[in-house]
Amino acid sequence: MTTPAWIGAKQRFKQYLQLERSLSLNSVEAYMADLDKFELWSVSQGWSGPLDMDQQRIQKFPEWVSDLGFQATSQARIISGVRSFYKFLVMEDSLAESPADFLEPPKTGRKLPVVLSEEEIDAMIAAVDRSTAEGERNVAMLETLYSCGLRVSELVGLRMTQVHATEGFVQVVGKGNKERLVPVGGRALKHIRLYVDQVRVHLNIQPSARDIVFLSKRGGPVSRQSVFLIIKALAMKAGVRKNISPHTFRHSFATHLVEAGADLRAVQEMLGHESITTTEIYTHLDRNYLADTLLKFHPRSG
Repeated sequence: MTTPAWIGAKQRFKQYLQLERSLSLNSVEAYMADLDKFELWSVSQGWSGPLDMDQQRIQKFPEWVSDLGFQATSQARIISGVRSFYKFLVMEDSLAESPADFLEPPKTGRKLPVVLSEEEIDAMIAAVDRSTAEGERNVAMLETLYSCGLRVSELVGLRMTQVHATEGFVQVVGKGNKERLVPVGGRALKHIRLYVDQVRVHLNIQPSARDIVFLSKRGGPVSRQSVFLIIKALAMKAGVRKNISPHTFRHSFATHLVEAGADLRAVQEMLGHESITTTEIYTHLDRNYLADTLLKFHPRSG
């Protein structure tokens, strides 16, 4: 049974997620659903509120979550949510220290993402039929995906007023409606300009899409599904046998920057990652790249 102590703490945490962290509705609901599980366990242990918890008591929670049969990634997410909740309680001075700091999530064995080589990206772009209006748009979309490391939702939502060609950057609205500035290369800008001047200008644009950069032939925004299908078709045409999606261009953008020696904090900013630990996966990819390079070129590798 929910107690007043739980109701008040959860309401304040929800407001914090919405107002201060500007998380999306889906993200907030996911946090609260995970917190509901923690509350259920806590009440079943006889504790009336989150402030009753201590380090010794809370260490039993991961075992309870594991017994529910969740996958390791889901268990890790739930435990991460509980840790965030207690950090919030410390931040608002309800607690002096968090009892959840030493909660250990299960090892998830984070899978390294698929990455395209520069040659594979070039082959896919070369496979576009540029004799069609959609072809000119598709080249511009792929160049923008790779040049800026955008999420597909950020690409299809990109607005004309967010492309600052003279200054050489695009203004991106990412997760939680957070804005970031990302440099955009001259090649991508050239193809955006070609598409806008030669194709987009001739479309019968829907009123709600007048400021959207990439449009369907009906004059509305291109859908995420359309971008996915375009990339799948181009990969097949170019002979790229990897299992890829629009997000693969984002992974490739980050990996190629790290391989070239870019500062990890700068890559984090360009990707819009809230935590640098998310960006650090690309250092693992870089190590694989270095190992492959050593095996291929070192005279004593054989």
